[in-house]
Amino acid sequence: MAPSLLNKIEAAQRLPTKELSALADEKFGTGDHFKRLWPLVIKYAYPKWFRPYVELEAAATRIRSFEVQSVPGLLQTADYARAILGTRRNNPDKVAEMVSARLERQNILKRQQPPELWVVLDENVLHRRAGGVDTMRRQLEHLKEVAESPNVVLQVLPYDVGVHAGNEGPFAALTLDEGPNVVYVDGFLQGQIIAETEHVSTAERVYDLLAADALSIGRSYDLIDRALKDLYA
Repeated sequence: MAPSLLNKIEAAQRLPTKELSALADEKFGTGDHFKRLWPLVIKYAYPKWFRPYVELEAAATRIRSFEVQSVPGLLQTADYARAILGTRRNNPDKVAEMVSARLERQNILKRQQPPELWVVLDENVLHRRAGGVDTMRRQLEHLKEVAESPNVVLQVLPYDVGVHAGNEGPFAALTLDEGPNVVYVDGFLQGQIIAETEHVSTAERVYDLLAADALSIGRSYDLIDRALKDLYA
């Protein structure tokens, strides 16, 4: 690590990596103190407007996500996330922080009682390359692995469906353990959390219609597999 980066971390101008947190515990003899603090610190890699959504996502018992351009953050590999986040022209240090934060979000799927994750992907997601061919291969392989998880339902909305209920864009509907359900909608500069009952109900109905138009779980898996094989052709 460059001394300049370490100085910025000490001055709270850059976020530490998970590996640095573990190394600090080892060098300073602090047990797991820094490792336990790391998840609290890494949340500041998220934009301020996004942090409330991360907390709601962590409290959700069911997450229903629809994506049209890219794999949802909860299912992205590190390389794929790096390629997506790098398109925003952030400096490399900032991209590394955001990738770490995105991967940290995925830990909710590794809990003893993870949320149910229902995902509908537009077929476009399987063919729009992020990064090089190897990055896309690993991402599609990861999708196949995740699709076999008992708490994950992954469907693909094929091109031949044509116009569909989700034409207005991607969103995620959260069923919360307590309190009203919410919907997160992506925006150009920042996303928006919607809690009005009528809008949440509309989003849930749109998701149901998308799932009805999408391929079955088995046929979706096969389509992902074909897209993967095309990358080896």
